[in-house]
Amino acid sequence: QVQLVESGGGLVQPGGSLRLSCAASRSIFSIDAMGWYRQAPGKEREVVAAITNTGVTNYGEDVKGRSTISRDSAKNSIILQMNRLKPEDTAVYYCSALMVVAGSPEGFWGQGIQVTVSS
Repeated sequence: QVQLVESGGGLVQPGGSLRLSCAASRSIFSIDAMGWYRQAPGKEREVVAAITNTGVTNYGEDVKGRSTISRDSAKNSIILQMNRLKPEDTAVYYCSALMVVAGSPEGFWGQGIQVTVSS
């Protein structure tokens, strides 16, 4: 089991930057993979960025090149830095964790945090 708590959302102007944090209730190195997803009104949830416990990263096409996911092991957290934000980045952002327990994958989600990109 792992609990996830997101922070850092809010209102940002187009072209601005945002830093989202997700704190886990256990060591992030005991979690197979963590990441960020987002869901805009009327749209399906989509991956933003993910990082494995070995440091391999992956990004969604819409944010590639202007986003960075990283780890803060001292705080058992992952960080998502997003730059050059666009109105279409507006969504609820969810932190996720994937753990393989006895050979079976188990997923966990944070409660979500609103990001609004608007002038």
